[in-house]
Amino acid sequence: MQGTLTAVLVSIAFVSAPAYAHGDAKHEKKAAKTISTEEKEFGREGDPAKASRTVRIDMSDKMRFTPASLAIKQGETVKFIVRNSGKTMHEMVIGTAKELKDHAEMMKKHPTMEHDEPYMAHVPPGKTETMVWQFTKAGEFSFGCLVPGHFEAGMVGRIVVKP
Repeated sequence: MQGTLTAVLVSIAFVSAPAYAHGDAKHEKKAAKTISTEEKEFGREGDPAKASRTVRIDMSDKMRFTPASLAIKQGETVKFIVRNSGKTMHEMVIGTAKELKDHAEMMKKHPTMEHDEPYMAHVPPGKTETMVWQFTKAGEFSFGCLVPGHFEAGMVGRIVVKP
């Protein structure tokens, strides 16, 4: 009886060992993010798989974007890799000059307002965020940091979308 019990316990140990091999790792599948089809004056959310180029944008505590000016072709889908090299929160928000100015004014009144739009990247100090945007319409657009005081300090960039 003692030998049978030992054999059973050893068998259980060998059979169950692979189940614990990953420790606390979880195997949950993340739901695929749905890409919005909402069209703005300056385009729509882009499909990362269809990005035709990648543009790296740096945001600094000097209240500047680098680069501060972009030339893009109409229809182009751009993957923005937005890095905050500063020590304070920064964001990159794409829009028309008027929309950004109006939104910056609203942020002064409601500085803790939170957003989650596909044309916005909120980047904590030392971090990087990714944003993908398709520029479906030709024109001149802007991007800016709408953290209160940053836009007014000149943290604004320009996007020219050519047909």
